[in-house]
Amino acid sequence: MSTRADPADSGDAQGKTFAPPAAPAANATSADADSIALRTVNLTLGFGQHTVLSEINVEVRRGAVTAIIGPTGSGKSTLLRTFNRMNDKVTGYRHAGDVLLGGRSIWHPGEDLMSLRRRVGMLFQRPNPFPMSISENVTAGVRVHKMAPRNALSTVAEEYLTAVGLWHAVKDRLKDSPFRLSGGQQQLLCLARALAVRPDVLLLDEPTSSLDPNATEAIEKLVRTLLPEITVLVVTHNMAQATRIADWTIFLNRGRLVEFGETKQVFEHPTEQETAGYVGGRFG
Repeated sequence: MSTRADPADSGDAQGKTFAPPAAPAANATSADADSIALRTVNLTLGFGQHTVLSEINVEVRRGAVTAIIGPTGSGKSTLLRTFNRMNDKVTGYRHAGDVLLGGRSIWHPGEDLMSLRRRVGMLFQRPNPFPMSISENVTAGVRVHKMAPRNALSTVAEEYLTAVGLWHAVKDRLKDSPFRLSGGQQQLLCLARALAVRPDVLLLDEPTSSLDPNATEAIEKLVRTLLPEITVLVVTHNMAQATRIADWTIFLNRGRLVEFGETKQVFEHPTEQETAGYVGGRFG
């Protein structure tokens, strides 16, 4: 069964190469390789004849939160899903250029896809618990990757349910179905599952868009506690959320990387009029 391209990611690409501003992105370019978690090199993405993003060049800082913002159709989710090759099976998906994780191409012939997705985890817009118990959900990836012996799985479940603040709510119902949990609790459960395999990078695709304010606040606070052990990239339409949790911000529009810099600079002193118009609410 084929997967169709996300209609939200259908912006028009302009085919221009983004030249990072002298500060801070120029510093990122010259930074020690150990400070860069992910690097895109002339990355162009599309589906069939339609180009979504063109010649994206950006360096994602290790141990920080980077927000990806832009209007609907700007290619945010397509870019995010490329980082752990979630687009590979989408009908018509194509890419040119490269993505380097730890200096190595994610499309290297020797790259094992399961290993890549352990290192680069993902939390989707809507909770997606597996049809198994609450405890088994948390340890699913640990079992697949054989990261802990069977007799240690209950300890792993407790550790990561505690980490996301869910343990006390579910400790007496670990064998229950996760579908009996609230939406916010299900998203926390999925986050515990993603964290249990100890990823280097965590991708968040609008992780709080379907949650109430209390659940949103819980997830935002939790994201900041993951640093600096985990590098986080988050796609969000919520400008206030980006300013609350992100250290760096990427602004995409019409298939181009318009601006990349420290979040405070992008929102308060953008270098591009296009960025100023978007963060100021004049379009998008």
